[in-house]
Amino acid sequence: MSAASATRLPRWTLVAPPAAIVVLIGASVLPESKPLEVISVIALVGAVMAAVRLAEIVALRVGEPLGALVLSVSVTVIEIMLIVRLMLFGGRQEVALARDTVFAVIMIVCNGLIGLCLLIGGLRYREQSFTLSGASASLATLIAIATLALVLPNFATTAPGPFYTESQLIFAGSAALLLWGALLFMQGVRHRDYFLAPTKPGEAHPTASRAPPPALTGIALMMMLIALAAVIGLARRESPHIEAAIEFAGAPKGAVGVAIAILVLLPELVSSVRDALADHVQASINEGLGAALASVGLTIPAVAFLSVYQHSTLLLGLDAKDMVLLALTFLLLSVTFVSGRTNAMMGLVHLVVFATFVMLALVP
Repeated sequence: MSAASATRLPRWTLVAPPAAIVVLIGASVLPESKPLEVISVIALVGAVMAAVRLAEIVALRVGEPLGALVLSVSVTVIEIMLIVRLMLFGGRQEVALARDTVFAVIMIVCNGLIGLCLLIGGLRYREQSFTLSGASASLATLIAIATLALVLPNFATTAPGPFYTESQLIFAGSAALLLWGALLFMQGVRHRDYFLAPTKPGEAHPTASRAPPPALTGIALMMMLIALAAVIGLARRESPHIEAAIEFAGAPKGAVGVAIAILVLLPELVSSVRDALADHVQASINEGLGAALASVGLTIPAVAFLSVYQHSTLLLGLDAKDMVLLALTFLLLSVTFVSGRTNAMMGLVHLVVFATFVMLALVP
């Protein structure tokens, strides 16, 4: 983004988010119709594009690498609010909601989003460079939190089945929050340079630009949150139509969660792809791993503490098929990030694993 564009907000970014909220409210009270469905899709696309553009302005003020996490954390916080609401009022059928959502986000981001960015970046630039230290720290943190939250419950013996006891839930939630918070401190304060793209001596950082004024940043942040709320609300509203289509195709109901998660992560996807096309693969990796880390590092503590408070059951352990996919994803990421350079082949491999995840969600 140029310095000039950082000092002003395009008019459409101020109109699209509240317009999408109006459409969401109208769609909730008006009877179903084809025109309303078309308007909802248009509003969803507009809100996604506005969120990405507004996040760029906020990111310039915050500075890299934390700027790459603006969308990730914002989407995750709003998603947690929806999960908590469903857990409070959804009853026993929502016992596995948090597990399924977190697992879907990890697979979509770590294989779909990162794979697509590496593929298109590799096809356009052959190879792209990133700082290995930051990617390794993020990946190690993600592996630890995901294993504690989604795999270990299957092997703990105090509670039968893939469940944690209340004391184990408190420990797992606290450990996840501690690790995520420590990594955030490392990114923003202690080792900020680990998460910046490598540059030659005397070369400016590729995203360097004049920061927007505080008032403009505040407006952009508020509009971005409105846009993200509209994106998630409209995506949730589309779930009955998605569910009907999936049932018509004979696929299991669990595929609905995957489709909705992809819709919710659209702003992340658009932003990451734009960074990859601009040869800023470091930002794409920061955004991708940041989204997965925010999902597991914030969602698991939130639902764990809520479950303990309510004395309710929380199913966290993945089944055998999903554990294999999770292990394969982490193994591939370890190989992908081993050299500090990316290429199209690794992106293709991740996309094939993502396609496998989607296929098994449709045909288990």
